[in-house]
Amino acid sequence: MKQLPDAEIDPQPPAATPPSKPIRRRQKKGRSSRNEPSFDLNGELKRVTGVDLTRIDGVKEMTIQTILTEAGLDMSKWPTENHFVSWIGLAPRNDVSGGKVLKRKTRKVVSRLATALRIAATTLRQSDSYLGEQFRRLRTRLGAPKAITAMGAKLARLVYRMLKYGQEYVDKGSAQYAAKHREQQIRHLKRKAAQHGFTLVSIPDPT
Repeated sequence: MKQLPDAEIDPQPPAATPPSKPIRRRQKKGRSSRNEPSFDLNGELKRVTGVDLTRIDGVKEMTIQTILTEAGLDMSKWPTENHFVSWIGLAPRNDVSGGKVLKRKTRKVVSRLATALRIAATTLRQSDSYLGEQFRRLRTRLGAPKAITAMGAKLARLVYRMLKYGQEYVDKGSAQYAAKHREQQIRHLKRKAAQHGFTLVSIPDPT
């Protein structure tokens, strides 16, 4: 870690939305693992990356170590976040025949980074956060394996944005995701009703 140079901070980074609530710090529970380093790894990771990737729920210091060793810090090697996710092996691949999609599945890639991100995604099951709520809904709709892969890809996109643009991640909370999901469901119902010549009417709360 000492051999890695300090992160180069862009003097004029892209405009970011200011945090709407105080930063939450993850508190460790139980005993420390014997495999944990004897130095301030989190501080060193912040120094070389220029951002605090542990702000992303599910992403811990050892996950970041895997990101550094497998992908490095230079995200310009991938034109977009979708290229990055595809390189890791978390992007879906469509098996098409006659113009019809027969099956969707991810490429079989031996990737330590894909494994680390999938493990990070599994920890979101009990997380009271925006990502945690998103994972639980995906798990209910798609099943655990597909939800884990989808959230692993989501984490990879967040890492890509933070490393490339130097912006900090701000958790919006599970309540905001639930509200956003409800709005999406309402818009979907309105479109379906309009297709059949109906109009949705909201019913006042009797209380």
